[in-house]
Amino acid sequence: MNDSVTVDCDSCIVRSAAACGDCVVTVLLGSPPDGVILDDSEVAALDVLAREGLVPPLRLVTPLTSRDIEAS
Repeated sequence: MNDSVTVDCDSCIVRSAAACGDCVVTVLLGSPPDGVILDDSEVAALDVLAREGLVPPLRLVTPLTSRDIEAS
């Protein structure tokens, strides 16, 4: 499977000084203006680093679409 995660800080619903200051994207990339696209292996690698305490976790939370709601 070749899924990816688009990290668009402008669409993150928890965007705030508190959440962004402890997000791996901000720590590693300084909150890129155009966002970032991470593939499955990159997300998995970041998860491992976060679990081991080497970087903060990805704090991205995006709003659900009606399609997401219907799928659950």
